[in-house]
Parts: sequence; structure tokens; C-alpha cells
Amino acid sequence: MEMDAVFRALADPSRRRLLDRLNERNGQTLRELCSNLDMARQSVTKHLGVLEDANLVTTARQGREKLHFLNAAPINDIAERWIRTYDQERVHALADLKSALENEPMAKTDFVYVTYIETTPEKLWQALTEPAFTLRYWGIGLQSDWKVGSPILLQWGPGQEFHDIEQVVLESEPYTRLSYRWHNYQREHATLFGWSEKRFAELVTEPLSKVTFELEPFGKTVKLTVIHDDLAPDGEMLRGISGGWPTIVSNLKTMLETGDTMPVPSEPNAEVG
Repeated sequence: MEMDAVFRALADPSRRRLLDRLNERNGQTLRELCSNLDMARQSVTKHLGVLEDANLVTTARQGREKLHFLNAAPINDIAERWIRTYDQERVHALADLKSALENEPMAKTDFVYVTYIETTPEKLWQALTEPAFTLRYWGIGLQSDWKVGSPILLQWGPGQEFHDIEQVVLESEPYTRLSYRWHNYQREHATLFGWSEKRFAELVTEPLSKVTFELEPFGKTVKLTVIHDDLAPDGEMLRGISGGWPTIVSNLKTMLETGDTMPVPSEPNAEVG
């Protein structure tokens, strides 16, 4: 997305106020966003359109309702690819804004993240489903035949064995949509984060969630939407994936566009759950 559109969208105080409302509680309907605002519904709709055009807000259908989600990807792109080559103080200021946008209060149960990658749907699908690629930008290998109902085996690092951690393919439409049941907490997480046996036993009672990747051609790019839902409100998994997915998707984008990757965590699955 063009940076000019992002800066234009952020320049208006009413639009920043709408972003603040979504930062307070993500996944709101138009009616909810209009409540307690001194703006007409038509004005709110117009401002949301500008924010959507700048990719700062994305939407998803839930039944008959259209929900609006704050998307921090453009802020991440500015911080990672543009501002840091200039003024370091501006980098820190923008990083604070990025953190504020990404670290929403945990009253929600869905996480949505949208970015645009200069690649093809075929190459992006390959990067999402082949262990040689996921190891590069994620630090873990994912292995499956990617048919509905099939298990997804996980490899904790290069040269390690693949393990079944109860991840299962839920939807698989090559080059368009992929969804799978997300794993529960593993012993590796307890060791990494220093959880006691009591804390670990509490965490594994959280309901299992799912992640969905939607791929949509957009000119010379592919629009990638990551939706992680069925999460427990205020759950540890929600906190983990809210910080982890932006890092992983940014690394995926870098790999596909430049051939390089940023360093991955020493514990590959630490950033997401």
C-alpha cells in the first residue's frame, strides 16, 4: 500500500479517534462505532472507507454483521521499510504507535491482520505450506498433504523430527484459502516461558482456536489476510498470537519480496502461542 494514503488517513483527528475506538475494542459493527460519537453515521462510514483504503482498517463478516478490525500492518511497513532509514527518534515514536495499535486490550476473541505482498498466489501458497519455506521465516516446519481432515505435523527446527500436535486442516482451497485448527500449549512453551506445572495445567484448558489465511490477487501483489479466531478472551494464546503474527507475516513478506529473512526466534514457536 502507498504510504501517502496511510499518512493522509492518520492526518484526520476523526479517523484517529475511530482507530482509538477499535484499539479499545476490536471487531465492532458500524452501529457500535457510531455510538457515543458526535459524528453522523454517514461521516463515520466515509472515514472508515478512507481507513480501509489505507489498509488501517479491515472488515470481516460474522453472520449478517460486518465487523471492523484495526490493522497494524501499514504502521509496521512504515517502521520497518521506510522511516528507520532516516531519523532514529521518529523510528522510536512510530514504534510506540505500532505497539499501541498491535497491543489492543484483550477483551476481543478474534485477531485479524492484513498485508500486501509482491508475489503470486501460487508462491505465497507454497510459502505457507512447504516446510523448507516455513522454516526460513517462521523457524518451524509444517508438513501435511493439506487435505481437509489431515494432520499438520510440526518440526521445531531444522533437522528435528516432525510431531503431531493435533493441528488439523479445516479448509483447503489452493491459492485462495487455507484454515487449520491451532495447537494447544506444548511442553516446549512451558520450558520457554518458565510456567509452573500448575500454570501449564491451567493454560491447556483454554479452548482450541483456528487460523485462516485468505489470498486475493491485487494488481501485482497478493492481499494476505490472517484471521485467528475462537480464542479465549484475555487468554495467553491471544496475547501470544497478537504479537507473533505481525512478526511472522512481516518476515514472510520480506522473504518473498527480497529473498532474505530476518532472524527467527531461537525457540521457533515462541512468538505465536
